[in-house]
Amino acid sequence: MGRATLEKNPRDVASMFDAVARRYDLTNTVMSLGQDRFWRRATRAALRIGPQDKVLDLAAGTAVSTVELATSGAWCVAADFSVGMLAAGASRDVPKVAGDATRLPFDDGVFDAVTISFGLRNVVDHAAGLREMARVTRPGGRLVVCEFSTPTNRLFATAYKEYLMQALPRIARAVSSNPEAYVYLAESIRAWPDQTQLAHQIADAGWSSVRWRNLTGGIVALHAATKPLR
Repeated sequence: MGRATLEKNPRDVASMFDAVARRYDLTNTVMSLGQDRFWRRATRAALRIGPQDKVLDLAAGTAVSTVELATSGAWCVAADFSVGMLAAGASRDVPKVAGDATRLPFDDGVFDAVTISFGLRNVVDHAAGLREMARVTRPGGRLVVCEFSTPTNRLFATAYKEYLMQALPRIARAVSSNPEAYVYLAESIRAWPDQTQLAHQIADAGWSSVRWRNLTGGIVALHAATKPLR
């Protein structure tokens, strides 16, 4: 499987991620110029989790993000629909579950917090995914979505889009186990809603107190929300 399309057929997307799993972490670090580590730490801080919390890390891939979350002392489980990605992270000592974001294999209200990093835009119906995240989170529980977004500076935004479509695939050819997949990833980032639009979609899915914080000039945004008590 080389790449998926923006129609995001779940089987195609899962196969594509299976194909990039072997060198996925290295590729991300190179293409983000090391910013991926900062983004993971910022996500953990935004979740405000501690030793008494149960946390779902959705679209966790190789579970590198789950390990970061677990440094808080919380019990954290990695979930992803790409079995290849979970297998690539087999050495990481956190629980792992294969599952579809639109049909999560968990009971209602079992998690204190849920997060998804760079995965929501790959869900075929991300509104359904947001509703599922709300379902498995207890009332008063927390959500953090870490996702690529729209840079706040217009000149920077133009340069960033050029980087996505030109430089990113070239870098991927040098370091990725499946370079064609990164053409899809670049296209999916460009097609993704901006900060305000995503905030509205999160609220429409049943979350409250939605707010966001820009990271790295808006290349990435952290959207945080709370599940209503009623």
